[in-house]
Amino acid sequence: MNGIAPRALAGVRVLDLTRVLAGPWSTQVLADLGADVIKVERPGRGDDTRGWGPPFLRDAAGNETAESAYFLCANRNKRSLTVDISTDDGQAIIRRLAMQSDVLVENFKVGDMARYGLDAATLRAANPRLVYCSITGFGQDGPYAQRAGYDFAVQGLGGLMSVTGAAEGEPQKVGVAVADLFTGLYATVAILAALRHRDTTGEGQVIDMALLDAQVAMLANLGSHYLVGGEVPPRQGNAHANIVPYQVFAVADGHIIVAVGNDRQFARLCDLLDEPALAADARFTTNAERVRCRDVLVPMLQAHFLQRDRRAWLSLLEAAGIPCGPVNDLADVFADPQVRARGMVVEVPHSHAGTLPLVGSPIKLSVTPVQPSRAPPMLGQHTDNVLREAGYGDDEIAALRSGGAI
Repeated sequence: MNGIAPRALAGVRVLDLTRVLAGPWSTQVLADLGADVIKVERPGRGDDTRGWGPPFLRDAAGNETAESAYFLCANRNKRSLTVDISTDDGQAIIRRLAMQSDVLVENFKVGDMARYGLDAATLRAANPRLVYCSITGFGQDGPYAQRAGYDFAVQGLGGLMSVTGAAEGEPQKVGVAVADLFTGLYATVAILAALRHRDTTGEGQVIDMALLDAQVAMLANLGSHYLVGGEVPPRQGNAHANIVPYQVFAVADGHIIVAVGNDRQFARLCDLLDEPALAADARFTTNAERVRCRDVLVPMLQAHFLQRDRRAWLSLLEAAGIPCGPVNDLADVFADPQVRARGMVVEVPHSHAGTLPLVGSPIKLSVTPVQPSRAPPMLGQHTDNVLREAGYGDDEIAALRSGGAI
């Protein structure tokens, strides 16, 4: 194999008709795992996020390029093909590529792909092995199916904002678009499951992914808190609804996280604070009692934490085996020796910038490791190559370009 490790999804072709974040996040994971992902973009403009800046990537001379940091975060290891799918010739290109693909992922509004003759029923009639994944805000059915779906609105509608933010403050969205990201990851899991089924039976299938579904699913213990307990969970800020103490504490020079996960750890914390009587206090001996009496306990602990700085507390807590951590900004994160050691910062060659720093993949496979990343593509960078692979001749490609289909 000439020293090159195999890739888990080598030989799988993905036709990616998605834009912004949920879809591109899913297809980037597939690309990281070795799939050949062909990103289909509109001629001229491409994925909306190419223009979502600043910041934009700068070339070797320091000039801004047309590639935003946002676009770069979700499109590595892909090839870019520009096609106008509103044209007959553009639709014909997609149909031909779908015949040669294992997976198609799209995030158009419900009904749009059928309008272009590129819906699941049409394409799978020609290629029954195709796994066809649609990603929308609200799914293919239900009263909201025709609505446009945006992460921010879904975080509000799906309850996530109601449990995020300070207890006395306003509801808050999460700092990154987690409904999009979780939907992308769930879509990837579904695609891999469908490929496994296809490899066993020979039959592809249709996947219907919705941002709202994924966001409701990711409520996890808080969703269960309501369904089982019948109580609407309040916002807890940086505290935990079901564990105490499990939150941010102010220290002499900033903030730290203390995450006591069981009664033994709480007893060690009390010893460290020179307050062993707290661990024997009937109000605090068990986690359930600490949750009920958090308003009494937390201020007592907070008074102790203000007496030392962050470095001192983290050293003491780690030595005592009490889960803890700093509250880092992103400069701290990407300079952290553990983050670096785990390969979470990678540099890849880029034709304009020379090298491009990217966040690495968190997937660590022993036999089929994720390969060093290929830079996110420039708009239409691979159009001619992809079309030649699909059987188009140079004269046909020239005619498609002159006609505006590519």
